[in-house]
Amino acid sequence: MLPGGMGLDPRKMQKMMRQMGIKSEEIEADKVVIEGKAKRIVILNPSVTIVEVQGKKTYTVMGEEKEEEKGISKEDIEMVVKQANVSAEKAEAGLKKNDGDIAATILELKGEG
Repeated sequence: MLPGGMGLDPRKMQKMMRQMGIKSEEIEADKVVIEGKAKRIVILNPSVTIVEVQGKKTYTVMGEEKEEEKGISKEDIEMVVKQANVSAEKAEAGLKKNDGDIAATILELKGEG
């Protein structure tokens, strides 16, 4: 609602934003990961919106927060096990070697890295 109780149709809002040079886009995501020095925050079932104003992008993320100590998560190990077809021990060792980089670990363990 706008001040004075006036509602605004989302399509009209999008049109007004475009006229002002503001682009807004919803993107599909399974999860969003924010890596910090001591911890990582995982947002599950996120709603992600990109707003672009004068060439600068702002990302808005809403969802279920799951905070983790920095390290290798069970989910990451399971993903590498499935994708690279290796044991959990090999997956974990690969993730540690690659500083938790899932893609690099999968490629390396599949012999492509």
